[in-house]
Amino acid sequence: MLSMLFMAKKRKRTLEETVHLIQQGDAPLQNDLIHSYKPFIAKTVSSVCKRYIHESDDEFSIGLIAFNEAIQKYSPEKGSSLISFSEVLIKRRVIDYIRTQSKHQGLSFEIGSDLSEEESRSSIEDDLSLEDYRKKTDEELRREEITKFTEVLQQFDLSFIDLVEQSPKHADARKNAMTVAQILTENSELKKTLLEKKRLPIKQLEKYVSISRKTIERNRKYIIAISLILIGDYVYLKDYIKGVLET
Repeated sequence: MLSMLFMAKKRKRTLEETVHLIQQGDAPLQNDLIHSYKPFIAKTVSSVCKRYIHESDDEFSIGLIAFNEAIQKYSPEKGSSLISFSEVLIKRRVIDYIRTQSKHQGLSFEIGSDLSEEESRSSIEDDLSLEDYRKKTDEELRREEITKFTEVLQQFDLSFIDLVEQSPKHADARKNAMTVAQILTENSELKKTLLEKKRLPIKQLEKYVSISRKTIERNRKYIIAISLILIGDYVYLKDYIKGVLET
């Protein structure tokens, strides 16, 4: 019995338990966690910058701040791990930083009047290269996001093919389905049922929406997919939802 109690005390905390303690104000534990994940931060930043990242680089500092932000904002209820959540956040913050820097550089170029023709041409080429880099980076992040979302869909026995086939044909029908998904994700009990039981709580949803049960059932797969996007940290997929709702 004593040995079992000893083993229980020695049990290693899970990452989620560690984050919970940090969110409760454990600063030393926060510093330890950030320090131990520096290689992960550097690797994630490097995947965006396409070069080796040193801890002295500004981009690494941005990644460090983003990882700390992820720790503070992380919630297991969102359905993703801290690693997945922080990876997306780090990449997003580094891209924002690069874009901000490029804007400042562009402003300097426009104001400066003493640049030679060769320097001007070089600056324009750099701007074009950076724009091409941003496009490629966005494409890579979009692919990564879709890959991760596909893995989540599989937990609900869904696929992208299902979404294409089950997507409502009319714009009003899509908006109605998305409205149902928004109502679901804003209700803690409905969201809990969806994530834990891996099914749409249709009976409970009927109490909160004016759409018929038959319509909800017909668009079940689409509503589940939209709900998962809203719950998760999907930057590009959420832009799609925003676009549909605004049209």
